[in-house]
Amino acid sequence: MVRVSVEALTKRYGSVEALRAVTLEFDAGKLTAVLGPSGCGKTTLLRSIAGFVGVDSGAIRFDREDVTALPPQARGTAMVFQSYALWPHMTVFDNVAYGLRLKRVADEAVRRRVREALAMVEIGDVEAIAGRKPTALSGGQQQRVALARALVVEPRVLLLDEPLSNLDAKIRQRLRVEVRRLQRRVGITAIYVTHDQEEALAIADRVVLMNAGMVVQAGAPEEVYLNPASEFAADFLGVGNRLDGRAEPGVLHLGGHRLPYTGPARGRVVIILRSSDLALAATAPAAGSALSGVLEESLFLGAYYRHYVRVGEALLMVDGPAPAAPGPVHVTVPPERVRVYPAA
Repeated sequence: MVRVSVEALTKRYGSVEALRAVTLEFDAGKLTAVLGPSGCGKTTLLRSIAGFVGVDSGAIRFDREDVTALPPQARGTAMVFQSYALWPHMTVFDNVAYGLRLKRVADEAVRRRVREALAMVEIGDVEAIAGRKPTALSGGQQQRVALARALVVEPRVLLLDEPLSNLDAKIRQRLRVEVRRLQRRVGITAIYVTHDQEEALAIADRVVLMNAGMVVQAGAPEEVYLNPASEFAADFLGVGNRLDGRAEPGVLHLGGHRLPYTGPARGRVVIILRSSDLALAATAPAAGSALSGVLEESLFLGAYYRHYVRVGEALLMVDGPAPAAPGPVHVTVPPERVRVYPAA
């Protein structure tokens, strides 16, 4: 098991700084999810570690070995791509065996290791599927083949670039669990890039949140989600309502509304209220921790309803278990779930 370290990693594309002196450690034998919006630098970071992208400055180390200048084939990594990247003219067996044959592994060992890898990813009838072409497989099966091809060469580090984003929701939810189980069983150091926060929180030992080429926050999934360190983190994770307000000792002012407040920020502030933390009420609670508004729309999202409530000029999203009729409502706001940040 290998610990991966990046130190002051910087990468520019012309005037665009894709990575800004990024310093991180990826724990040996753990799965780290790198999460962030499009263009935040997460894929550039992954490809830099793989050796596909040269960096302008900084260092990449596998344990104590500096691999910054090594070509991809000398680093001992394997990449699983979003697009599967399987050769359509080859059988499943030949796709998985490709890396072993490049290493001149004996034929008998190739046959054994390919079948073991396909069985490991639980693809089904290994003998039947091994002889098929990728185009004869479902998307989920193709991604399992891509995983088997990466694992069969026994890489030092497994790199996954949004590997499930092309699959439908049900298959994606099943495969994320299997990717997690597989990583734990093999015990390999894995770096998993995704823009899907639910996916990152569900499977990772550690989550790294990036924005604008920088690391915004890193920690255990529960820590990053429940204790966001910045306005960006609070707004990006979960479904956030962003409101402008003013903080005074003991009270938050939001337009004509007042909420209890015990935090340190003073003056103009940004307030983040997650939709899952709020609730609708027909009457305002006695404690006064509520916002009055008008329910304009309710959307059924399967497991819950998302209500859209007009509060002054803001349109709040509020999640709840039951439908509600349009009209005047109160939105209850748990004081401990109000996140307040100084305005820029």
